[in-house]
Amino acid sequence: MNTLLESVKPPKNPNIPELNPGDSISVSVKIKEGDRERIQEFKGTLIAVRRKGEHETFTVRRIASNGIGVERTFLMRSPRIEKVVIERHGKVRRAKLFYLRDRTGKKARLKEKFS
Repeated sequence: MNTLLESVKPPKNPNIPELNPGDSISVSVKIKEGDRERIQEFKGTLIAVRRKGEHETFTVRRIASNGIGVERTFLMRSPRIEKVVIERHGKVRRAKLFYLRDRTGKKARLKEKFS
């Protein structure tokens, strides 16, 4: 029974590196519109990573052009994710950065972590 479940489980996407909350990342996603397919980029701050077996997800938040915050949750095992690029590592002290939802402007910035 266990081997049957393992065979159905989707494989982990090799294009996704190890992610940590506070990272500024760029996610390239395949979008299907009718019969055409294109790649759309979503840049923002990683505010949450949920590590739970095959249901792993990560949530990215960015500020749209009119000042409204936009969040998007992606599946780690999704074949629709073309690539994930980590642009910088943020210095944070907690696992979920939901407090960034209430902040705008300079208050919403995170310091960069130099390792």
